[in-house]
Formats: sequence, C-alpha cells, structure tokens
Amino acid sequence: MATPLSAARLLKALRDEGLHVVEHRSWRTNNRNHKGPWGPTHGVMIHHTVTSGTASSVELCYNGHSALPGPLCHGVIAKDGSVHLVGNGRANHAGLGDDDVLRAVVAEKALPPDNEANTDGNRHFYGFECVNLGDGKDPWPAA
Repeated sequence: MATPLSAARLLKALRDEGLHVVEHRSWRTNNRNHKGPWGPTHGVMIHHTVTSGTASSVELCYNGHSALPGPLCHGVIAKDGSVHLVGNGRANHAGLGDDDVLRAVVAEKALPPDNEANTDGNRHFYGFECVNLGDGKDPWPAA
C-alpha cells in the first residue's frame, strides 16, 4: 500500500522519468475527494479516451461530462507522448471493482475472476487516458 503522491511529487516523478509534462489549469486541486477517501494507492489504470484531438480530450478529462463529473483521470497521454495532468486526488476513472481482484493486485498474484462490484477503484488507482478512438483504426504511435 502506498500513500498517494502529493501534486509536486507526482510531477517530479513523471519529469524524472524524462516525460514532457503539461500542467493543465488548476489540476493540483481538481479532484473528487468530497466523494470519499483517496488512497492507499495500489496501481495505475490505463484507458483510451474514445476521442480524438489532444486539446478536446484533455478538456473532457478535466471537466467530465453530464453523466460523469471530472476529473476523469489524473493524466491524459497525447499521441506525441506528452502527459497532460488534469487531476490530483480522487478521480472518476475506475468505478467499482471486485475486492478479490484488488487483493490479488496488492499481493501481485494472478487475478481471480471478477464476479462482484463491491470495491471503490477510484480510491485505489491512479488513472491515465491515452488519446485514441479505440476503434482498431486509430493508430497508436510506435513509441
């Protein structure tokens, strides 16, 4: 189990890995912490945005939409490899998951079948969205 990184430590960790990081608006305080605890963290969830265009994808992930308020993740990974930070703290990216699966993730063991939705994934995982339509036609960069 890990205590979530502060905004400054997350930014430093990403930059220390050589990433080009873009700080989007007030990402450091953009969160859903009023909906429940943030942490301990156990991993990272990576999704694709089902959108195209970096600017519009970053805005969507920062603000959310009518059915799901933002932030929808912590960072958006653009096609050029840059990471746009849009949230720090709890984000609407993981939803509910299975407690057996979470225990397997924590123990770094094989994942059991997912047979119930009783655990708050938004609390336990960082979320990153890669700009991609996810239709099998939108190419991923080689890198």
